[in-house]
Amino acid sequence: MKSGFVDKLIERVDRVEPEEVQAFLNRLAEESGFFKSVFDALQEGVIVAGADGTIHYINRGACRLFGLDRGEAGGANLAEKVPGLDWAALVAGAPEAVSRDLEVFYPENRYLNFYIKQVERKSKDDAAAFVMLVRDTTEHRRSEEEKIESEKLGALTLLAAGVAHELGNPLNSLNIHLQLLERKLKKAAPDLFEAELRELTEIATGEVKRLDHIIDQFLKAIRPSRPQLEPTDVNSLIREAMRFLGPELKDRGLEVTLELHSALPPLPLDSDQIKQAFFNIVKNAAQATPPGGSVTVRSDLDDEHVSVSFADTGGGISAEDMSNLFQPYFTTKKTGTGLGLLIVRRIAREHGGEIEFASEEGKGTTVTMFLPRFTRGVRLLPHSGDQRSSDH
Repeated sequence: MKSGFVDKLIERVDRVEPEEVQAFLNRLAEESGFFKSVFDALQEGVIVAGADGTIHYINRGACRLFGLDRGEAGGANLAEKVPGLDWAALVAGAPEAVSRDLEVFYPENRYLNFYIKQVERKSKDDAAAFVMLVRDTTEHRRSEEEKIESEKLGALTLLAAGVAHELGNPLNSLNIHLQLLERKLKKAAPDLFEAELRELTEIATGEVKRLDHIIDQFLKAIRPSRPQLEPTDVNSLIREAMRFLGPELKDRGLEVTLELHSALPPLPLDSDQIKQAFFNIVKNAAQATPPGGSVTVRSDLDDEHVSVSFADTGGGISAEDMSNLFQPYFTTKKTGTGLGLLIVRRIAREHGGEIEFASEEGKGTTVTMFLPRFTRGVRLLPHSGDQRSSDH
């Protein structure tokens, strides 16, 4: 791409003296140096790259934000220097401008916003070039998150009231049935009341389990702990989770299939939290799938992530319900708390990952958890308005 100044120089180069040409070149160098100094003074990042991602220019701000060495970045491929940034996909819509949010995990956890625009070409023979402007939105986003957290605190207050209500009914039922059981036990005719006593005991036990589940889910939602990361075999966690839930799945008449990638690398994970996430997903799948159905668990990997997907053959999630995903109390189950997938999403995000849902009514649901293979990377944030899933 040529500037107006360079165009004038080329037009006159055969009509000027060598001294004048040298003066033009000196002026060009001065202007180039001036603009480079201006770009380097910016806190924002500036990157000029080709359609293939080759970096033609990068300022100090961009190097700082992405943790790059300026000497090594020039001429390198941007997608390789910033893992997780799909440059080819981002510039595929040229000449339309692209603006996205980005989460960076190296050299420190930051939120960035970038804007990509194709540089106007003088002729169709000129190679396509794109300018990428990057600004740090971490403080703004944290301010927004604090506001959201404040709103969540209000929601949790309502949640506490709801939990108290939920606890009231089973506790009353438990108290009544235990009193009845006590009266029956005082009578001296155990054979006569054996079946009735068994039924009353089972009811009381069921209510206790329900109470325990509600309390457990509530505490995990309001008191999340930071993950304790250690190198972990994901396939081992899957097998442990499925072994633990095996009796319940068998009792429901569900077929379980494991399709696990044989060469997954160890990932820095909190094994207890990830297993909890797997439990919640599988329990949702089991409760949504009628007897005779199936649950298939697959693990796989690509250059950036290890993925674990849970596919069921249940009734699926309606478009209307999908729009209410992750709302507190939202559930389509008769005894659901609406907290299970909130916990799953929190666990995934605290590990630098994400969960995605694919569902069609009458054909089942697939929940996929993506876990990053490397901490040095970025995560494209969904467009505003994108929403993804809750209990089904």
